[in-house]
Amino acid sequence: MSSLFEAYITNLGKYNEGRLVGETLKFPATTEEVQALLKRIGVDGVRYEEIFITSFDGDVLGLYDHLGEYESIDELNHLAHVLSDLDQSDIEKFEAVIDSGEYTGSVHDLINLAQNLDCYDFYPGIDSEEALGRVYIEEMEMLDVPDNVLPYFDFEAYGRDARINEGGHFAPGGYVFNNGGNFVEQYHGMEDIPPEHRIFAYPKLNIREQMAAYQEVIDRSALNEEKLRLPTSREDR
Repeated sequence: MSSLFEAYITNLGKYNEGRLVGETLKFPATTEEVQALLKRIGVDGVRYEEIFITSFDGDVLGLYDHLGEYESIDELNHLAHVLSDLDQSDIEKFEAVIDSGEYTGSVHDLINLAQNLDCYDFYPGIDSEEALGRVYIEEMEMLDVPDNVLPYFDFEAYGRDARINEGGHFAPGGYVFNNGGNFVEQYHGMEDIPPEHRIFAYPKLNIREQMAAYQEVIDRSALNEEKLRLPTSREDR
């Protein structure tokens, strides 16, 4: 399955220590890929447990503008699988809707949007009110205009009225509007993610690696306690 978007996964603990340690994860992903990446960046569930996402990129136009640094890896993976089920025309419609700002507040919203694209009509390549008016009149014949009147017809005004009445939006890829269909919330939360889409897991450590990890945590804790006991000024001595 080809990658739709990617995220730069960063070790939060090391970042707080002043070190930027991370790698790119491509979605959809597998548990094995997540575990291998986490091990490489030092997130083993013992010494370091938390991650955050420094940046997003991908082929779905505008998607990364609506994703945050603390998104769930499992939820992102489910979104990627849902998008993978769409054909190219639906991907373009999805891009147009998110450009309009609808259902972009969370990954939860984006997943439900991808599953309800039939609630939107999308006309690729339509980038102006005049072009919209021409499509509605010349191709879809939504208004009966005599042939001898067509050369003088104000397509722009007609397209403007149509856009206003439909609440339409001109996106980079075309014109989109909500057709009033029944939007059904199919995704309610993490419990709705299929098991095969749940991929977040810490690396599996062997006994030696586990012992080394726990020893490092113990040493670090002892060092921090020692620092707290040290005098910080002459008055403390």
